[in-house]
Amino acid sequence: MPQIEQLAETYTSQIFWLLVFFGLVFFVVGRGMVPRVMDTVALRDTQISGDLAAAQAARDEADRQEAAWREQENARRAQARALIAEAKARAAAESEARLATAQQRIDADLNEAEGRIAASRDRAGAQIEAIAGEAVQDVVRRLAGIEVDAASARAAAREVMNHG
Repeated sequence: MPQIEQLAETYTSQIFWLLVFFGLVFFVVGRGMVPRVMDTVALRDTQISGDLAAAQAARDEADRQEAAWREQENARRAQARALIAEAKARAAAESEARLATAQQRIDADLNEAEGRIAASRDRAGAQIEAIAGEAVQDVVRRLAGIEVDAASARAAAREVMNHG
């Protein structure tokens, strides 16, 4: 076969060009491009790790600031609660004082009204006694035909009203 006979003649030249191209590719890609790519990858890895470290530091600082803010906020809330409690106590004391003053006025008005009622009751009782005395005098005069003095008639009417 002629193809097999040509193999020996072209075999050495093919191996030569194969070694030339592999060498050329090795030196261009292996020695020229790969180190640059590796340097770029290493630089990116360094930059990413630096960015991650900066982000972690920023997160830690933010957590510290948040904890400080929470402490301040809790202190402010406690202070506000204390102010509210103080204001409630002060308002309750003021209300209690106003209620006591109002109760004293009401008690004074009530005592005054009870005095007026008692005076009116006494006046009404006296008027009723007078009218009852006159009625007793009139009834005795009509029924018995006897004249009774006004004081006796009033005393008799008072006695009946007190027991009756």
